[in-house]
Amino acid sequence: MAQILSIHSFRGGTGKSNTAANLSALLAMEGKRVGVIDTDIQSPGIHVLFGLGEDDMPHSLNDYLWGKCSIEQAAMDVTPRLKADLKGRIFLTPSSIKAGEIARVLREGYDVGLLNDGFRELINKLKLDVLVIDTHPGLNEETLLSIAISDVLAIVMRPDQQDYQGTGVTVDVARKLDVPRMKLIVNKVPACFDPAGVKAQVEQTYGCEVAAVLPHSDEMMILASAGIFVLRYPDHQITASLKQALAKLLP
Repeated sequence: MAQILSIHSFRGGTGKSNTAANLSALLAMEGKRVGVIDTDIQSPGIHVLFGLGEDDMPHSLNDYLWGKCSIEQAAMDVTPRLKADLKGRIFLTPSSIKAGEIARVLREGYDVGLLNDGFRELINKLKLDVLVIDTHPGLNEETLLSIAISDVLAIVMRPDQQDYQGTGVTVDVARKLDVPRMKLIVNKVPACFDPAGVKAQVEQTYGCEVAAVLPHSDEMMILASAGIFVLRYPDHQITASLKQALAKLLP
């Protein structure tokens, strides 16, 4: 049976979309059929990591939500674009990056209930092993839905006081929603920090296991979302840490 993995953060800029894309690539390397859906409709971005521009997306999640296409039509097989030897496949459902489409969402909203139907339909039609949801930061209606239907929730945070507070709220909400499995990923940790100390502090603060402590990386900054990090740097410490995280998220 397919599993739903939501990647969330309370604030933007944590590396949530990068984490979602990289975990998806690792799953595809294992031979899994992976769906990735960008529900950050107000500020989409994960499509960039898969090499897509506006002209490469004939349909988007927005089109599905407004009845212009099926959810399956909005899903694109991006595996060939990665130019990597993947045993599995990655199907991306992007959100529109057109200013008018984003403005319409902000102005009119949409039926959030359609998202749940779309998630299930994607899993069935594409015969997915895992559906990865790249959520909207913070807590709103669609984010709560994504969290509530998840088999696994990964909360990405930085060692930053604002992140500490917001992550606490997210953890409390996820517990109230009875998410079966929840893990934390601490990202962009400065080299001068002790990873073991960071892990222990975060776990003690939230009573939740840390799946990975990811260091700040010049290579990640230089790549600048122009590709999937684990495919470009298969022997990097971050890649090894993300593999360990994946084993804890989807054992």
